Amino acid sequence: MSALLETRDLRLAYHGHTVLRDVNFKVERGEIVTIVGPNGSGKSSLLRALIGAVSPAAGTVHRAPALRIGYVPQSLAIDATLPLTVARFLNLPTRVNADIARRALADAGVPELADRQLAALSGGQFQRVLLARALLNNPDILILDEATQGLDQPGAAQFYRQIEAVRHSHGCAVLMVSHDLHVVMAASDRVLCFNGHVCCEGTPEVVADAPEYRALFGSGTQGALALYRHHHDHDHSHNHEHTHEGAA
Repeated sequence: MSALLETRDLRLAYHGHTVLRDVNFKVERGEIVTIVGPNGSGKSSLLRALIGAVSPAAGTVHRAPALRIGYVPQSLAIDATLPLTVARFLNLPTRVNADIARRALADAGVPELADRQLAALSGGQFQRVLLARALLNNPDILILDEATQGLDQPGAAQFYRQIEAVRHSHGCAVLMVSHDLHVVMAASDRVLCFNGHVCCEGTPEVVADAPEYRALFGSGTQGALALYRHHHDHDHSHNHEHTHEGAA
């Protein structure tokens, strides 16, 4: 089966300055792929190219025919003085079926928020509403651009658990850009580390052990990966400090 999204020799540039080069990667149906990298490494630029908001300087972006994309931005500026309920927000700019809206809020983990004012929501609640909005068209792929920015680590971890539940219930792929290294790695099937190009890629354990990754981030993620393996890998459940045992 063909990939949902695929780039070939992609190069992105702003005002003649290359921000990302030689990017070859694909996202298959149902997988969770995370992109990490330092600020200015081209992560958000890649997402904008994938959704068609910017054009490549070179190379190509291929999207599966009739691909449905759900996009969750870093944030959204809403006028706090606007009397706008969550239900009304989900109906902008096009009215949606009430049952679809209720289902989207439930899938985002906030079924009780429909009648709340947007201005009264916490940061975490507002991000869940943005997630619900992205789910309205039953996407084939959910794209999230640092969607947990501003949340504390427990809040971010809870949000990623919700994303895993959405992947399971909808069968959609997930592509995330994130700075939450300690929680996002364990939620991913595959991780790509960017720094103007793809430095390294693979399973979370492989990437966390890669010299290119450690040069950028150190080895701080190892503890989180040990915890992940402890809960998910019965063979190593009593030896969970050896995080990269078996990594290729």
